[in-house]
Amino acid sequence: MIKITVIAVGKLNEKHWADAAAEYVKRLGAYCRPNIIEIAEARLPDKPSPAEIAKALETEGKTILAQIPPKATVIALCIEGKAMPSEELAEFIGKTAGEHSHIVFVIGGSHGLCPDVKARAGLKLSMSAMTFPHRLARVMLLEQVYRAFAINAGARYHK
Repeated sequence: MIKITVIAVGKLNEKHWADAAAEYVKRLGAYCRPNIIEIAEARLPDKPSPAEIAKALETEGKTILAQIPPKATVIALCIEGKAMPSEELAEFIGKTAGEHSHIVFVIGGSHGLCPDVKARAGLKLSMSAMTFPHRLARVMLLEQVYRAFAINAGARYHK
């Protein structure tokens, strides 16, 4: 069974986000071995300089990269990534699941992802041209991964 890991910068402190994410992790258990890894967001001053942001992203990036197994397929969620419909994501996951045993999705914090993490990714994925809080993005990603597995299984969830 394929393992799906979501590495996310920051915690889901609000109960409604945590409950929603937990529901999709539970549903994913029918199709894969889901795993969530939360890493601490680097602390920054209220008005950080570009250099301070770059240093914070580098620190987060090192922690993220240390969590990724060497042979895992990595998908980085980033604004410049490719937007795709649910069916195309399902096709990508299905193909990848046939070739690899572990897919890792990475969600950055409020300042995005370190260039080294993006470089490690085999796919850069955009959820939308709109901006979402990264806590909501985690719930949306888990729902879309669940939807992808449901599509591939021919389940009625996807309409």
